[in-house]
Amino acid sequence: MSDPGFSVPPLPAQRSRPGTAVPDVPAPAVPDLPITAAAFGLAEVAHPPLAPTPPSPPTTGTLSATPPVPAFERVLGGPTGLGTASLSLAAGSSPTDTPPSPPAAPVEAAAPPAPAADSDLRRLVLGGPTGLGTASLSLAHTSLRLPAEPVAALPTPAPPAEGQAVPGLYHHPVPEPDPERVEEVSRRIKRWAQDEVQLYPEEWEGQFDGFSVGRYMVGCHPDAPTVDHLMIATRLMVAENAVDDCYCEDHGGSPVGLGGRLLLAHTALDPLHTTPEYAPGWQESLGSDPPRRAYRSAMDYFVRMASPSQTDRYRHDMARLHLGYLAEAAWAETDHVPEVWEYLAMRQFNNFRPCPTITDTIGGYELPADLHARPEMQRVIALAGNATTIVNDLYSYTKELASPGRHLNLPVVISEREQLSERDAYLKAVEVHNELMHAFEAAAADLAAACPLPPVVRFLKGVAAWVDGNHDWHRTNTFRYSLPAFW
Repeated sequence: MSDPGFSVPPLPAQRSRPGTAVPDVPAPAVPDLPITAAAFGLAEVAHPPLAPTPPSPPTTGTLSATPPVPAFERVLGGPTGLGTASLSLAAGSSPTDTPPSPPAAPVEAAAPPAPAADSDLRRLVLGGPTGLGTASLSLAHTSLRLPAEPVAALPTPAPPAEGQAVPGLYHHPVPEPDPERVEEVSRRIKRWAQDEVQLYPEEWEGQFDGFSVGRYMVGCHPDAPTVDHLMIATRLMVAENAVDDCYCEDHGGSPVGLGGRLLLAHTALDPLHTTPEYAPGWQESLGSDPPRRAYRSAMDYFVRMASPSQTDRYRHDMARLHLGYLAEAAWAETDHVPEVWEYLAMRQFNNFRPCPTITDTIGGYELPADLHARPEMQRVIALAGNATTIVNDLYSYTKELASPGRHLNLPVVISEREQLSERDAYLKAVEVHNELMHAFEAAAADLAAACPLPPVVRFLKGVAAWVDGNHDWHRTNTFRYSLPAFW
C-alpha cells in the first residue's frame, strides 16, 4: 500500500460539532508554479483570470500555421452534425466562433508580470532540463510549441526545509510552500478530522500532526486559486490514507475480508442505488467507521466543486486504487513474492494516481473528458503515478523494515527476485524510478507539442507540479522517514 498514512483506530459513532467560518487565504500575487515543475519545457501557466478573454480564432480553423497532428483531429474538432458547432474545441471558421474557456475561479488578479528578455525566456521556458540525456525534453526545437510569454520573476525562495534527498534520485527542487496557506490548510483539516468525521482519538494527534498534510497539499497544488480548493485535495488525501491504514495496514487492517470492506467503503464514493426498503441500512453504514465517514464527507465536498466528468474520473481512479489494494492483499494471504514486473503492475494501480488526476479540479478549471481519455494523456498520468509511488517505496523503506511482518516494496522485491544485496537492490530501485521520471517528462513534452491547447498544457503542468511536490514532502518529512545507511 502507499505508505503516507497515519494510524486511525476504530472510533465510536459520529458526533456533531459546529465549525467556525474562517476567511480564505488569497492566492499569492505572483505566479507560484515553479519553473522546475515544468521540466518538460512548458510555458508558465498562471492562475485563471477573473474574466478570461479568448484570442481571436484563426480563419483557417486550425490551432496554428502548422496543421494539427492527425491523432488529435477528432478530439479538437469535437462532434459533428446538426447543432454541434458550439461543442468543438478547435477555433471555428466563422468570425463569431470563439474557443471555450475553462471556468474562472474567484481569485484576485495578479500584478502584470515584468517582461523578460527573449533569451531568458528561451532558456527558462523552452529550454527544459539540462544535463546528460535531456536534450529530447526541450520544446525549443519542436515545430509545434507555445509562443514565448513574459514570465514574472519568482520570489526569493525560503531556505529549504530539513531533509535529505535519496542520493542519485532524479528530482526537481521546488520552492518552499506558502507558509500562510500551509498553516490555514493544516488548521482546517485538523478541525475536519476531529469535529466532522471523528477520524482519530486524542492519543493519535501527534501522528496526525506529523503527517504534515497541509504542507503536502500546498506543495503539490501551487496553482490552487483558494484554500477552499486546496481543502478538496487535502480531505481526499486524508480519507484515502484512513482507508489504507484501517482496512489494509497494521492499524486494524488485514488482507482477510478486505474485498468486502473496500467495496462497502467504495459506496461512499460511488453511491448505492437501491430500493427504499434497503437504502436506510446502507445510509447508516456510511457512518459506521472512520474510513467510511471520511470517504463520504470528503466526497461530498469534492462533488460540490467538481464537474460530473471530473467526479466520475475520480471514482474510476479510486476503483483502480482499491483493485491494487486487493492484489497486494492476495499476495500477503499466500505469502507470494511477485516478480519485479508483477510488483510494478500492482503499483500502477495501488499508487498515488487519484491525487494528480484531480489537479484540474483543484486548479479551478477542467480538462475536457475526451482529452483526459486520450491514450497519450493516460500514459502521462500513469507514469507520473508510478514514479511518485516508487518515491514512496524508497523513502519509507527503513520505516517498513522496522514494522511487523514483511512489507512489499520495490527494493525488497528486487532483492528477493534478483538475488541482490539490500544495498544493490535499493540502488537499482532508484534507477527504476529515474527511468520512469524521464519517460514521464518525455511523454508530457510530446503531448504538449502535439496538442498545445491551454487546458492540456495547464493540466500537464499541474501533474508535473504534483510529482515535484510529492517528492519534496517525502524528502522533508523527517518525522516519518529516514534513509538507509547505504552511502
